[in-house]
Amino acid sequence: MTDSDDLWEEHAGWWQEGFTAGADPEYEEQILPLAREHLVGARRLLDVGTGEGQLARLFEGVAVGVDPTWAQVAEAARRGGGPSYARAGAAALPFADASFDAVVACLVFEHIEEVDAALAEVGRVLEPGGRFLFFLNHPLLQTPGSGWIDDQILDEQYWRIGPYLIEDNSVEEVEKDVFIPFVHRPLSRYVNAMVAAGLLVTHMAEPAPPPGFLARAAEYRDAATIPRLLFLRAQKVGAV
Repeated sequence: MTDSDDLWEEHAGWWQEGFTAGADPEYEEQILPLAREHLVGARRLLDVGTGEGQLARLFEGVAVGVDPTWAQVAEAARRGGGPSYARAGAAALPFADASFDAVVACLVFEHIEEVDAALAEVGRVLEPGGRFLFFLNHPLLQTPGSGWIDDQILDEQYWRIGPYLIEDNSVEEVEKDVFIPFVHRPLSRYVNAMVAAGLLVTHMAEPAPPPGFLARAAEYRDAATIPRLLFLRAQKVGAV
């Protein structure tokens, strides 16, 4: 087990309490509706980095969720619903080629170091014509060091962007005594790895932060025109 895995095991409860079961407006108002919309017509779903399974549970077909963290898989099973769950990392998915017609990865790849292997695995387990729903913290606008600046000296307000082109592994204290590993990489890194895996981007969205998120703090409203989320939908190319 890596140090990153240890941190996720230790802080799984932080995620479960703060981002599931209706606790997080970005999931409730934005992410889950987008997933539901773009999964229409799919039959067999794999949720990579499922956490406690909230996205897998909204799917009406056959759903499987995988996560490398025991604490998440156990909680997903406890909460029940239709999906089945297994402990597995994204870079070595325990499924045969072309096992699914839909794969989703939601706010997961920001924590995965083996990005090329993981996206290759997504391409491998998707059947030709299958869809990949890819949710990311926006790689440009949510780069480490980015944020809203209210410069009282120059009387300017602007969104500062951090060192976007530099790939960076870090451990961030997301709240007091909760440390989570993050990997920043530019968008081109993801897109080129998707191309190598046979995944063709067919749709892209950069939605504004939803009302429930903006209402949480006055300073959030200042950055209402800066998207926090990047959504890509891709299709597995190849002969059927």
